[in-house]
Formats: sequence, C-alpha cells, structure tokens
Amino acid sequence: MIRDFVTSREAILVAALIALILLVESRFSGFAAPGNLASVFNDTAILIILALGQTLVILTRCIDLSLASNLALTGMVTAMINAAMPGVPVVVLIALAIALGLLMGAFNGLLVWKLDIPPIVVTLGTLTIFRGLIFLVSGGEWVNSHEMGAAYKALPRFEILSLPVLSWIAIAVIAGFAVLVNRSALGRAFYAVGGNPHAAVYTGIDVGKTRFAAFTIAGGLAGLCGYLWVSRYAVAYVDVAGGFELDVVAACVIGGISIAGGLGTVTGAVLGALFLGTIKNALPVAGISPFWQLAISGAAIIVAVAFNARSNRKQGRIILKSAEHAT
Repeated sequence: MIRDFVTSREAILVAALIALILLVESRFSGFAAPGNLASVFNDTAILIILALGQTLVILTRCIDLSLASNLALTGMVTAMINAAMPGVPVVVLIALAIALGLLMGAFNGLLVWKLDIPPIVVTLGTLTIFRGLIFLVSGGEWVNSHEMGAAYKALPRFEILSLPVLSWIAIAVIAGFAVLVNRSALGRAFYAVGGNPHAAVYTGIDVGKTRFAAFTIAGGLAGLCGYLWVSRYAVAYVDVAGGFELDVVAACVIGGISIAGGLGTVTGAVLGALFLGTIKNALPVAGISPFWQLAISGAAIIVAVAFNARSNRKQGRIILKSAEHAT
C-alpha cells in the first residue's frame, strides 16, 4: 500500500507542493510558517470546493463551465436580499444560495440528460445566461460593503480553533466528498459512467441520471460558494469570479482528474487546488503581476493534460471491468 502511494499521482503532487513551498520560503522567509500556510488554505477554500464539484462532473465525461457564473449570480442575489432586508437570517440566505445553485446545476444536467446536448455547449450557453441574469436582477449596479449587514460579512471570517469558518466549510466538504466518492453507490456510478458508459448501462446504472446528479451537486456547491465569495470580499457585481472557471478546471486536471472521465480522486482534486492556490499566493510575494495568473492557469492545464495522457491508465480506478469485457 505504501509503495503504491509513493508511485501515485497524489504522492507526486505532495512532493511538488512541498518543493514549491520550500522554494518560495528560500526566497521569502515566513511563507512556510504555519499561520501563513493556514491563510493559503483559507484563500484556496472556495477553489477547493468548486474543484470537488467539477470533479464529479468530469468523472462522468462531462464538464461544467458555468460554475463561476452560478457563483456570481447566487452571490448577487443573496447580497441584494441582505441589503434590502437586513433582518433575513444568514442561514436562510445560505440555504437560498444553495437552492439556487442546485436549480442552475439541475438545469444544466437536464439539458445534457434529456436533450443529449454536449456538456461543453450547454454550459457555455448557461455561463452567458447566468451572467446576463446578474445584470438583469442588479441593473448593473454593485452591492458594496457598507450596504451589507455585519452578520452577512462576518460568518466566513469567524474563527473556530484559530481557523476561519470558510476553512472549516472546505474541510467538511472534503470529508463529505471522500465518503460520497469512495463509500457510496452513487460515487461508484460516477466512475462507472466515466469509465465506460455502455458497460454501466448493462449493470443497471442510468447514465443520464448519474450525470444529472453530478451537475446538480456541483451547482449546489457553486451556490454555497456564491455566498462565501461575496460575503468574504464584501462586494457583489456582474463580473464577480470572472474567468474563475478556468482555475477550477486547472485544479482538477493538475490533480489528475482525467478529462476522458472515470479517473481521479478527491485527494488529487484537493492537492491540485492547493498547488494552484499556492502558486497564486506566491505571485504577489514574488512581485509578479496578477495578470499572469490566467496564463499560468492555462499553461498548467496544458502541462497536466499532457502528463495525464502519458500516464498509464491502469493506475486509475477501474470499475465494471468484467462488464466492460462482456460488451
């Protein structure tokens, strides 16, 4: 078991992440301090949550490019409600954000399932639709910090055992996904559908429903992140999280989630997000312009996909092997 881990993609990512941290620490003392690393994790928490949602979608041989737009729309809606009705409890706003996210994710899933439209086409369309809806509901106006209630902004920053609630939410999502993917029938279905959709059908798995579930769960997480993003940064506007979908995809492929479907782990997705988050936290320290972030994300996707393509697929998780041979 130890030997398998040492040669795994996750071990390579752990080593690369440690090497990156030590490299930055050698140039800028204090970067590797526990407090700073905790801040890096907190800064990466939303990326981790969205990457896990995207992982489910990619495992089923699909992709969701609308997650960042989903996030922006739900964040705007909760911010506007909070500004107009400060008395609405934050827990209600969070529940509303998740519900709206689930609805948008389900809409994507239905189009892919029932109309058999390619996922990339569906989510490119809904990406634009959701951004347009933000403009319609807000009239193009911003919701700024002074218009938001104190409780609305405080939750992600509130510390428990020296960690902000935002970090604890990310940890809870990671734990929940570990159980979902590794210990549930639905988790096995995600791998089966991505590994061989035809073989999955022969074992009684509904491919359309499984993909619908993946899109819906990812949408719900995007809705949650909508509240977390807007409340943490205390501003809502049309272009919130613009281009963030690229970072989410980059985190997944860096973590070894195969674009071809059926391969990948929760640990890999989390490590991929942390690797990308560490790079982005190191850029300002090194005095590199943040405009390079998109270029770095794009380059990371190309390198990771090339690496994945050269990897031995037998190292991945194989589901329904006997059924695959039967077809």
